[in-house]
Amino acid sequence: MNIVVVGLSHKTASVDVREKLSIPEAQIEEAVAHLKGYPHIEEVAIISTCNRLEIYSVVKQTEQGVVEIMQFLAEKARLSIYELRKNLFTLLHQDALRHLMRVASGLESLVLGEGQILAQVKTTHKQGQKYKGLGRLLDRLFKQAISTGKRVRSETSIGTGAVSISSAAVELAQIKAENLAASRVVIVGAGKMACLLVKHLLSKGATQIAVVNRSHRRSQELANKFSQADLQLYPLSEMMNAIAESDIVFTSTGATEPILTQAKLEANLPVDRSLMLIDISVPRNVAADVSNIEQIQSYNVDDLKAVVAANQETRRKIAQEAEGIIEEEVANYILWLRSLETVPTISCLRSKVEDIRAQELEKALSRLGSEFAEKHQEVIEALTRGIVNKILHEPMVQLKAQQDIEARRRCLQSLQMLFDLEIEEQTA
Repeated sequence: MNIVVVGLSHKTASVDVREKLSIPEAQIEEAVAHLKGYPHIEEVAIISTCNRLEIYSVVKQTEQGVVEIMQFLAEKARLSIYELRKNLFTLLHQDALRHLMRVASGLESLVLGEGQILAQVKTTHKQGQKYKGLGRLLDRLFKQAISTGKRVRSETSIGTGAVSISSAAVELAQIKAENLAASRVVIVGAGKMACLLVKHLLSKGATQIAVVNRSHRRSQELANKFSQADLQLYPLSEMMNAIAESDIVFTSTGATEPILTQAKLEANLPVDRSLMLIDISVPRNVAADVSNIEQIQSYNVDDLKAVVAANQETRRKIAQEAEGIIEEEVANYILWLRSLETVPTISCLRSKVEDIRAQELEKALSRLGSEFAEKHQEVIEALTRGIVNKILHEPMVQLKAQQDIEARRRCLQSLQMLFDLEIEEQTA
């Protein structure tokens, strides 16, 4: 079995390609089932965020498994594998392990060191368990990646002052707007990203903030977190009225199709109204044709790169500290993975010794007579089990702890020969 990751991110693909491959949370279960239906894919986990789609898999044969994942992605994006391939990256074995740990630590994010990605990796792990995509290898890998992300944040200062996508968006607005504090701001959406937008807008002095959302309950929950700010709340049906009276609009919803288009804005926006649109959603909430409207400045997540670059250098130096932690964790996972090589031999040896123990116990009890046997069987049973466990314990511990691969394999071969063990063939 081999571990691979196939995916794309803000580093390899533009937002228009990323949105074609974005998998909403409601479709993750179906996607996992689809991928596990391929003949060479054993385990699957999917990370889908605004900046990346990554499919982690345990495959029977590396080449065939990678092709099957690419086939799935090509069908989803309605592109040929040839067209899609130039936007994808493929990482195998140790590189795949290292990549996930870097992702969980915020080292692969658009905003170096941002913390939200760790929560998204945790969500992927829970989804993988819930939808039965994870087996022993990926379950262990994701648990270790999550602990690595926590360790990096606790042992380095990479998260100190690290901006999020939301704070980068607000910083972009501050750069482009004449006076952010005096601007009338509308946020479309009321999820986590919207919450962060409100937080960063307030820190920049913005006071006129309105939230538009389909669910009034979600809007009210958001407003309750910032009771001092007196946020205005609008239902989705009044979105265009709110936008028509605003100077800056942030969009952050889970919609799979654009909610703002050239036609809709031209029909509702006063002719003399200038407007800044900052879309931090993938798929995009703002259609590409909006850029045709002269009085509108439209930005998406790819436009945040310049803002983020100005904040990166300091954290990049700190990130070097994190790399050492990640290498330790990769080595620990590989050590555990290699220890699995001992499992068939240990299981077979334990089974053989247990059969001998049970046979000899039965002989001994029959000689002692039924009355004595019934009275003392539990004690004798426990005694013989204890002897077997104590005899096997230390050799098994030493075998698993052996880091020299060739030495461990020689030990396994010796055990198999000395005890005449028949080990079932393992899939490569």
